[in-house]
Amino acid sequence: MPRLVLFNKPYGVLSQFTDESGRPTLKQYFADEHIYPAGRLDFDSEGLLLLTDDGPLQHYISDPRFKQPKTYQVQVDGEISEAAIRQLQKGITLKDGPTRPAGARRIEAPENLWHRDPPIRYRAAIPTSWLELTITEGRNRQVRRMTAAVGFPTLRLIRTQIGNWGLDGMQPGQWRDITVEAPTPPANVRPPARPSVSVQPSTRRRR
Repeated sequence: MPRLVLFNKPYGVLSQFTDESGRPTLKQYFADEHIYPAGRLDFDSEGLLLLTDDGPLQHYISDPRFKQPKTYQVQVDGEISEAAIRQLQKGITLKDGPTRPAGARRIEAPENLWHRDPPIRYRAAIPTSWLELTITEGRNRQVRRMTAAVGFPTLRLIRTQIGNWGLDGMQPGQWRDITVEAPTPPANVRPPARPSVSVQPSTRRRR
């Protein structure tokens, strides 16, 4: 059965195992490089990143054609308006075309949220607010571009859910190792198979 790793990626870590510039990478958290990120999460974003040893599963999770919903908690500059929320729900036209309609709602600041280093900028005269945003696409820096397009730039971005998988209380740098059933995508979008690597399942967490 495929192995799937749920990882809470810290701020300032690349979603890859090597970097010529010497920036922090996944290698600081995983000695096993026979797992591969299923999708990516920006260097300056935090939260759920999935890794797997199975090519078809990696493709199923990361390919936008399968429309895996991804949910984010987003701190924005200013008190976000209901009009902006409605715009996000309907879809935003970006430079690379219109987005799909998103799930969007304002939320209170998340409880027990971990400290980010460095913290976001603080300006006493300008408040911040939080929203929960769910999208089914994977464009480059899409959430940040969407909130900026409605007038509320993103200050902090935390991915909390991909499909049925969530953070479930993991702190930055922690991971959970599970096995899952291999997906069977529709025939017209079946990904090319890649030999799987046999890895002993684990339920460990690492900091």
